[in-house]
Amino acid sequence: MNLISQSFSEGEFIPGEFAFCVIDPKTHVTLSANRNPHLKWSDAPAGTKSFALICHDYDVPSRGDDVNQEGKIVPADLPRVDFYHWSLANIPAGVSEIAAGSHSAGVTPRGKAAGAAPLGQHGINDYTGWFAGDKDMGGDYYGYDGPCPPWNDSIIHHYVFTVYALDVEKLALPERFTGADLHAAMKGHVLDSAELMGLYTLNPALL
Repeated sequence: MNLISQSFSEGEFIPGEFAFCVIDPKTHVTLSANRNPHLKWSDAPAGTKSFALICHDYDVPSRGDDVNQEGKIVPADLPRVDFYHWSLANIPAGVSEIAAGSHSAGVTPRGKAAGAAPLGQHGINDYTGWFAGDKDMGGDYYGYDGPCPPWNDSIIHHYVFTVYALDVEKLALPERFTGADLHAAMKGHVLDSAELMGLYTLNPALL
């Protein structure tokens, strides 16, 4: 399989319009257009009955002690963990492209609602946990919400978009499922997959 995008190229920086936040010279960051990027895949194997899509950042700090703190920096040697930005299941087999901005077009405080996505079924992303307890932003964040790494991180973050070709028409998932839940549901059903990786940072020193 192959996966490409008109929004960014493999190994290049993701434009700010597809991010949750962009750099602000006065306040470090400000909210952005938060549009989902364009994605197009091809060469799915025979027997493909549906697709699934996951976007994750594998560079998220495992501890938040120094995150976005004035006078501090998130060290490069800090262990990192996955952060899921998008989980989309049960994409029909006849679909091979997602238009830019078709699944997200702006930051929605408290998160986008559950329900059927334009294509397939959206799960919650990890902003759900990040904003838990925040009176202005807390809620269930369904669908795509783009990059917003710590503005004081010492490393550039990597965002991996992966499309999976599956041998089932529909995965048995609850309405509220996570990226980890989708990985578990796909086990034993993946015929092939394709990845596209983009970079992002909110630290001006790394640009």
